[in-house]
Amino acid sequence: MPLEICHTRGVYEAGCDEAGRGCLAGPVVAAAVILPDDFSNDLLNDSKQLTDKQRYALRPIIEKEAISWAVGIVDNSEIDEINILNASFLAMHRAIEQLKTTPQQLLIDGNRFKTYKNIPHLCMVKGDGRFMNIAAASVLAKTYRDDLMDQLHEEFPFYGWKKNKGYPTAEHRNGIREHGTTPYHRMSFTLLPDKQLSLF
Repeated sequence: MPLEICHTRGVYEAGCDEAGRGCLAGPVVAAAVILPDDFSNDLLNDSKQLTDKQRYALRPIIEKEAISWAVGIVDNSEIDEINILNASFLAMHRAIEQLKTTPQQLLIDGNRFKTYKNIPHLCMVKGDGRFMNIAAASVLAKTYRDDLMDQLHEEFPFYGWKKNKGYPTAEHRNGIREHGTTPYHRMSFTLLPDKQLSLF
């Protein structure tokens, strides 16, 4: 089923989504995107349904054709301080704050959100597979976070971050067992069940 351009036509509506909530390391990254009412792209979909090549092909199109877009980042230390749910909200807030055009409404992927500056918002479960502005935000959040994890992989190549992007794969957890944790790990998460961890 084709995605809808937005929830409310004629309104500057920012779609918001995040990437990296379930990871053991690295930041959570969110994006906010306002698309024009006449935006159209047959490839655009929930970023999880796209290949890397498709996501990176879409990113410059979204950035060029969007009325406004921005990315917000909350690092692992902040995640440990305020928990991942609040960190996801904060990352979205930081993205919205950077938009050059102030949205009149926010369309949030998921079922919970913390109001930002009294801007009305609607939460949409699986919204990234229903609305183009959320799908566009999911593509930007995913690709920008992947780029960050690729950079961190160069610093700490023992965990397979270039492939797993910080998610709890066997390779990642085996790296933690063998090499301990890094300054980028989320220490409030269960990195290795029932294991004591050494710090770098």
